[in-house]
Amino acid sequence: MKKENYEYNKVQRVSSIKELLELAVKDCGNKDAFKYRENGKIVSITYEEFQRDTIELGTALSSIGVEDSHIAVIGENSYDWITVYLTVLKSKGVIVPIDKELIIEDIINILKNSDSEVLFYSKKYEKYIEQIEKEVPNIKYFIGFKEENNNGKKLSYKKLKQTGKKLFEEGNDTYIHLENDKDKLKMLVYTSGTTGMAKGVMLSEHNLVSCVYYGLQVSTVYDKCLSVLPYHHTYEAVAGILVSLHHHSTICINENLKMVLKNLQEYKPEYVYLVPAFIEIFYKKIWDGAKESGKDKILKTMISISNFLRKIGIDMRKILFKSIHKQFGGNLIKIVCGGAPIRAELGYFFDSIGFDLINGYGITECSPLVSANRDRFNDCSTVGVVLPCCEIKFENVTPEGDGEICVKGDIVMLGYYKDEQRTKDVLKKGWFNTGDYGKFNEKGQLLITGRKKNLIVLKNGKNVFPEEIENYIMGIPYVSEVVVKGIKDDNGAETRIVCRNISR
Repeated sequence: MKKENYEYNKVQRVSSIKELLELAVKDCGNKDAFKYRENGKIVSITYEEFQRDTIELGTALSSIGVEDSHIAVIGENSYDWITVYLTVLKSKGVIVPIDKELIIEDIINILKNSDSEVLFYSKKYEKYIEQIEKEVPNIKYFIGFKEENNNGKKLSYKKLKQTGKKLFEEGNDTYIHLENDKDKLKMLVYTSGTTGMAKGVMLSEHNLVSCVYYGLQVSTVYDKCLSVLPYHHTYEAVAGILVSLHHHSTICINENLKMVLKNLQEYKPEYVYLVPAFIEIFYKKIWDGAKESGKDKILKTMISISNFLRKIGIDMRKILFKSIHKQFGGNLIKIVCGGAPIRAELGYFFDSIGFDLINGYGITECSPLVSANRDRFNDCSTVGVVLPCCEIKFENVTPEGDGEICVKGDIVMLGYYKDEQRTKDVLKKGWFNTGDYGKFNEKGQLLITGRKKNLIVLKNGKNVFPEEIENYIMGIPYVSEVVVKGIKDDNGAETRIVCRNISR
C-alpha cells in the first residue's frame, strides 16, 4: 500500500568503477558474481575470479598499446561481453557499446564516428569483419569472442586473455596502476544508428558512479538478479550491471529472450530489470492462464480479499498467490521497469499479487536514471522520486500544467560526441532538455505525460499527449497495439484525434 516518502537508503560511496569492484572483492570475494549457461551447464564466477579476468584482459590490452583507446564491443549478452565492459571502464580507455540489432552500414557508421581502434565481437559478426576492416581503417585490432587463432589484426579473445594472464603473473602491473580522469569521457553510447543521424552520448566515470550511488539510495536491489535486457543499453549496463555489482549481488545472465521464464525458474532471482513489453506479456499470461483453467473469477476474489487483509496489517500474498510466484521462480520480490511508461493498472495488479513493480524514468543522456519509485513509496502512475543528485525544472508549461522536463546534476552527460550544435541545442547552462513532458504530483513524485515531439495541439488550443490515450486504450481486453495521431484540416490545423492499427 502507498505510504509517505522516507529516508534514503544508506549506500557505500565509491569514486571509481575500479574502487566499486575492489570493494565487492574485499567484502565478498568468494561469492558468485555471475552465473550463466554454457554447453548446457551452469557456470559460476566469483567476484575474485571476475576481477582476475578483467586484470588479465586489461594487462593484455595494455601490452598491445590500446589501454587508452576507444574500444567497441558488439554481441549478445554474455559473460565475455561484461568482462570487456568492466575491463575498459577500469582502464584509461573509452567503452563503445554497439546495438547488436543494427545493420552493418550503421555499425560501420558508429565505428567511424566513435574513433574506435578496437572491436570486440561475437561469432555472429565474423562475416562482416573483412568489410569493416576495409571501411574503417582506424581499427587496429578485431578481437573475436569465438576466434580460435590470431591472424594479423584479427585476434582470439581466449588467446589474448591467456597472454595477459602470463604477463601479469610475470609481474606486468601496468593495467592495475592506470589512473583515469573521472570527469572525462568514459562511455560513448549511440542513441540512433541511422547513418548521418547517430548521436554519441558522452558519459564520464563520475556520471556512471553517480547513477549507481544515488540510484541505490532511492531504490535498493537484492541478492540475486536475472539479467535480461541488452547490454548495449545504459539501462541494463549501468542501472542493472553496475548497480548489482556495487550491491554485491549475483547476476544470472539470460542468454536469449525465449529463455526468460525458464531462467526465472532455474535461477530463482529476487529481482529483474525489464521493459513494459515484458510486463504486458506477464500480465496477459497470468490472466489467460486463469481463464483457461476457469479460475479467473477466483483470482479476482482472492485479490480483493488480499487487499482487504493488507489494510488491517495482514499480508497473505505469498500464500494466496503461491502458484503465480512459482512461475517466476518463487523468490521474485521486485521487477524494475524502465525504458517507457507503464500502465498504472499493471503496477496495482502486480502489487496485489505480491510483486513490487518499480517504475522509473531515465534517458541515456542522464546515465540513464533520473527518478524511480521506492519500495514503500510506490505509485505506478508516476515514475517516482528524483535522484538526490538531481534538480528538475519545467519549461514551456502548457495550460494543463505539463512542462518539458529539464535535468541538472551529476548524472547529466558531457554532451554529444563531435557534435557541438546538437549539444548546444539540449544543454543550456548545465540543464539538459529531455524532450519529455511531465509534472510533479502533490507528493513530489514525477509524472511523465508524453514526448514533446508527439504533442498534439488541437485547433481549440487543447494540448493532447497521445501516450495518455494509448495507455488507456491498452487497458481494453484483446487490444495488443494502438497508435494515436492527430488529423489536420486543409489549413494544416489539427482538429481531431484518431486511433489506428488496433490489433485484436
